[in-house]
Amino acid sequence: MIPTRVMRFVGPAILVAAALVALVLGLLYGGGAAPLLVGDAGPVVRWGLPIVTLGVNLSAAGMIGSLVLALFALRAGERPFDTALDVASISAALFTVASGFTAFFTFVNIFNATPNAGAEFGGQLGRFLVSTDPGRAWALTTLAGAALTVLTFAVRGWTSTLFVAALAIASLVPMATQGHSGDDAGHNIAVSALALHIIAAAAWLGGLLLLTVLRPQLRGAELGDALARYSSIALVAFVVVSLSGVARAAVGIVEPKYLLSAYGVLLGVKVVALLLMGALGARYRTGLISRIQRDEMPSAERSSRRFWGLVTLEIVFMGIASGAAVALSRTPPPVDTRLPDVKTPAEILTEVPLPPELTIARWFTQWDIDILWAFAVGFGLFFYLAGAWRLHRRGDRWPIYRTLLWVLGMLSLLWVTSGPINAYQDYLFSMHMMGHMLLTMAIPMMLVFGSPVTLASRAIAKRDDGSRGGREWILWAVHTPFARVVTHPLFAAAMFVGSLWAFYYTDLFRWTLYDHLGHEWMVAHFLISGYLFVQSLVGIDPVPLRYPYPFRLLTLIGVMAMHAFFGISIMMSSGLFVAEWFGSMGRTWGEAPLVDQYTGGGIAWSIGEIPTLILAITVAIQWSRTDERAQRRGDRHADRTGDAELEAYNAQLAQLAARDARLTR
Repeated sequence: MIPTRVMRFVGPAILVAAALVALVLGLLYGGGAAPLLVGDAGPVVRWGLPIVTLGVNLSAAGMIGSLVLALFALRAGERPFDTALDVASISAALFTVASGFTAFFTFVNIFNATPNAGAEFGGQLGRFLVSTDPGRAWALTTLAGAALTVLTFAVRGWTSTLFVAALAIASLVPMATQGHSGDDAGHNIAVSALALHIIAAAAWLGGLLLLTVLRPQLRGAELGDALARYSSIALVAFVVVSLSGVARAAVGIVEPKYLLSAYGVLLGVKVVALLLMGALGARYRTGLISRIQRDEMPSAERSSRRFWGLVTLEIVFMGIASGAAVALSRTPPPVDTRLPDVKTPAEILTEVPLPPELTIARWFTQWDIDILWAFAVGFGLFFYLAGAWRLHRRGDRWPIYRTLLWVLGMLSLLWVTSGPINAYQDYLFSMHMMGHMLLTMAIPMMLVFGSPVTLASRAIAKRDDGSRGGREWILWAVHTPFARVVTHPLFAAAMFVGSLWAFYYTDLFRWTLYDHLGHEWMVAHFLISGYLFVQSLVGIDPVPLRYPYPFRLLTLIGVMAMHAFFGISIMMSSGLFVAEWFGSMGRTWGEAPLVDQYTGGGIAWSIGEIPTLILAITVAIQWSRTDERAQRRGDRHADRTGDAELEAYNAQLAQLAARDARLTR
């Protein structure tokens, strides 16, 4: 058994050693470091590139895991919180250096350039960093790491740490566009799956490493609470890592027979390590952590020793999984020996075959899964239903219609982002517009009426130890000055309407078609802007300030007019939006591109107005009910006081009448 004070240093060392051993063995077995027949960059690059890539992954885990655990398990202003930020700062510095070396080795590996101090080599390296996708990705990652090194050292408060954590997570996104995910079939699924995979794995691994560092600073129940909170984070991370790994593997292994290839064997090593880590996590949650939380001696002491022994074992498995992951990324996936078909224009543009003609049946059977939004829907449904069930178990009432609306909204979001609309929106402008209208109007209405913030504030346990959990962060978010701005009806309306024009009449639309990250941004922006607009008008969730109903209704009327004008402008357009895309698909079915665009304008004008009309009716009904409640309150007050206000008013009138009578005598 390793002493806990030594564990804070030995833990990271064990991780690195296990990862390096797994990496070397994986490269030797899979051939990831074998010399190329043509254009080989040499052994330094062949071995150096995967080693520094491993350094990027491990340092990113230390950075993100420390920040996430600090935000959700520790108390700002205390020593463990500051230590977590110090660990994040050191990890960010290592992340920066490793990213810089990865950029350099990637350049040498791709262009087979001989490193030297000459101007020509420097110019080639500069063009690589500025003009190529891999170069830009690693340049952005390195710059983000440098900024994070400074920020994690400087910040010590809640809000600033949250901002830094968001930046740290964003810094991993460019990495997801690299490796095999950018070249394989199923590019979009691979990119989203890899992004989710590396972010969740970083939070899981980095949080565990931070606990080994903080062990001497946390005592008794405080340690137990930190372990329990980390366990919840690790459980979510385990689910994300597992499912995203399955999606990623499905892209690389298209037939079961390929599981016996070197690529499949390395993948199997990762899977076994993941399952073992999951089993250890289950062991923590089923008794050891609760005993440590109760701080029952000597039971707690024995449980603590057993727990940290299991932590050491889990770190070994994490190292094996990390090393195998990098070796897997350097191992060529199995190659389909069948001759590829000649690519159609649609495949050249979208990297996937043209879907079959859209029929009534395919509105329900044609699916194109977007794993990012599938995860969002899955977690949204799980946490909402878990919250409603928790209220039910303790005897509190939660309206069933709100639960039904939330479930319907989430399922509609899944249908739009992973169903026929997602399958056809790259080929039909009308389908793209229908998805836009549903994302900005129909789905937000159902989600807002589900009142998730109110449910969360009632269902999530309140913390009394000064740390922040989900409830504290949610309530903080809805009462910030930023929330006051974005929930103002005028701002929400301006963002809602302005987004329509700015998106379709600028290159933003083109960007979302050509870039998968742009597409994901589009979905998130439309959904959030629609949610904020609906929330500002009819939501019951807490907001910094409620505005009068007449003001809300006038705002909505203005939005309806601008929305209709937008749809008409598209219908009257004589040119095709992104003509080199929609006009070059080579479709032999459906309407002509310009006719289909006219249909899309009609959808924006007609179908888009239906939810707006429902909103207007809802605002009017809420206004009427508010007046009725005010009248009933006045009546009850009059009953309690014997209509004292009316009697006082009549007495005042009588006094005035008597005074006038005296003056006229």
